[in-house]
Amino acid sequence: MDKKELYQYVGSMQQMAYIRKVTCEEGRSTGLRMFDVKNECLQYQVMCDKCLDVAGLTYKGINMNFLSKSGLQGRNHYDTNGQEALRSIMGGLFFTAGMENICAPYKNEAGEYPMHGRIRTTPAEQVSSQQEWTKNGLVLKVSGTMREAELFGENMVLHRTIETTVGTKSLKVTDEVENEAFREEPLMLLYHINLGYPFLTPATKLYIPTKKVTPRDEASAGHEKDYDHMDKPKKNEPEYVFIHDIKKTKDKRTWVFAVNPDLKLGLKIEYSTKNLPYFMEWKSTAAGDYVIGLEPSNSSVYGRGLHEKNGDLHMLKPFEKERNELIFTVLDGEEEIQAEIERFEKTFK
Repeated sequence: MDKKELYQYVGSMQQMAYIRKVTCEEGRSTGLRMFDVKNECLQYQVMCDKCLDVAGLTYKGINMNFLSKSGLQGRNHYDTNGQEALRSIMGGLFFTAGMENICAPYKNEAGEYPMHGRIRTTPAEQVSSQQEWTKNGLVLKVSGTMREAELFGENMVLHRTIETTVGTKSLKVTDEVENEAFREEPLMLLYHINLGYPFLTPATKLYIPTKKVTPRDEASAGHEKDYDHMDKPKKNEPEYVFIHDIKKTKDKRTWVFAVNPDLKLGLKIEYSTKNLPYFMEWKSTAAGDYVIGLEPSNSSVYGRGLHEKNGDLHMLKPFEKERNELIFTVLDGEEEIQAEIERFEKTFK
């Protein structure tokens, strides 16, 4: 429906779609600035004070993502230490890990690197929102810049745009990372996508185009055969992490998706493996911590230490740029889900 036709039916577009800047005023979330974005059927929150990560996603009122026990949180200290991230990681649709380290904390002669890095708690600068009519419809867009920098150290800049078109079931995340230092700098980047209840249940099935599944550690060993589904919640069940050798198309694209047959809903994540060749899965069936994490990355789950040892730590030259794009799409109804399964099987057979 074009603009002229649609405006025959609405007084204000806000009755079906909007971008609203809000500030939280309760508990741990006090002071957190967000954009609440609604595109008619999708609704999500982009956190200005936390790397423009997406706190939550609902589709027609149904929650799709995990939120940890600490709940929605405001501005933490920018540089969390060691494993303090376990208290500040809230989940959300996704959070961004990097840019000097991902996964476990690490220490070398140059300094200490906290769990999942510092960028996820870095507030955005030059934040803006935009609503624009295009030939494809009304586009809702949030943009901003995060800078991870230190005196005599790194100066890494992440430019991010998150956009959706009203009436569609997709949102797109476009990132451009630039090294604005006058020396080579490491770039470690992981997109930590977190699925949760009621979308995630024992009925939910994962579709990952994997060639090989490897458990990260002894706790995960023996569970890799069950990577594609959840069990019922169990008290004090340990987390499992699996490393996937993922398939891709000739143009280096791939996608993963999850399906809840009871809700007749799916969620697909599509991206290029050119700059994100690694893929990890984080699975927890613990009661109260019921979540699956899908993690495209440019680095190994074993973190910075492994890459330093192997001499293959990913580096950006001065003023070099890298670009990533992730597209999240909801699959609605048996017909859409079956068509996606058939496409998946045909592409990655």
